[in-house]
Amino acid sequence: MNGHALHPLMAQAAAEAARIARGVRPEQLDGPTPCTGFDTRALVNHWVLYTSHGLEHRALRKDLPQDLVERDFTADPAWADAYAAQLERAVAAWADPAVWEGDVNLGGSPMPAAAIARMLVLELVLHGWDVARATGQRTGAGDELAGAVLGIVEEFAALFRQYDGFAGPVAVPAEASPLDRALAASGRDPQWAPAPAAASA
Repeated sequence: MNGHALHPLMAQAAAEAARIARGVRPEQLDGPTPCTGFDTRALVNHWVLYTSHGLEHRALRKDLPQDLVERDFTADPAWADAYAAQLERAVAAWADPAVWEGDVNLGGSPMPAAAIARMLVLELVLHGWDVARATGQRTGAGDELAGAVLGIVEEFAALFRQYDGFAGPVAVPAEASPLDRALAASGRDPQWAPAPAAASA
């Protein structure tokens, strides 16, 4: 059977997320991120919960258990390896084309499974960029994945802004890369970087 066309890009986004997670150092978890109101620890916990456990649970049509929702994943020194393993399970759960059919319950409202999958790929890449920027890493999203994410951002921007998921769009040059255009359309400044630490006297 042939898989869904987005599935290979989901796998690519998951592999890149796992790579970024493994590059986070413990001392960076209390630092700032491009997501206002989230330090790196809070952002990583959100990222791990929804893009690995949430990704698998949506495929299986199951709700996230409360113990996962409340868990501090970063309390485990091996959280990045656990995240990578969970991402593999989640991507495998979406390998069956039938999983992309029908609806998924999202907060009491049904949404097409394929739309949920697109939103979760968006989370993988955008929050992956957030974590990478917060921890001094680069992202490796290829043009095909970045182009797909740009299309998903444009598809869901109005909905996300309605629920304060995106800030207003940021201006970027006309020649900006697909990833930078996706970041800007989601309200992120592609040039964001943590403020340099103050020099000690």
